Amino acid sequence: MPVEVIDHESGVYLELRVSGKLTKDDYRQFTPLLEARIQDAGQVRLLVEMTDFQGWTAEAMWEDIKLDSRHFRDINRLAIVGDSKWQEYMTLFSRPFTTAKVRYFSTDEREQAFAWIQEGSV
Repeated sequence: MPVEVIDHESGVYLELRVSGKLTKDDYRQFTPLLEARIQDAGQVRLLVEMTDFQGWTAEAMWEDIKLDSRHFRDINRLAIVGDSKWQEYMTLFSRPFTTAKVRYFSTDEREQAFAWIQEGSV
């Protein structure tokens, strides 16, 4: 499964574990969960952990752009945990598309990412 969603009890925090290549169907799987959490909490925090992540199909990229534009202000913090330099650059590239605080962590910094995503109030 390319996307695993871990819904934390706090109500404002979702964890996405992605691998392989994301498709439009993957977005259909996790977008309703994200939007329900936004509806309930107002703003959410995301931790996206990428393991052997190979990018997006063209349709999935379009879904990502639509999701980003629809929820520009709804994500408070975004922690990206990855294992390659291009994923770190992707974090920098994503900043103009959200008001969220965005930060990259390497895979060996996963615990720091988890702590950072939970800091402060939403």
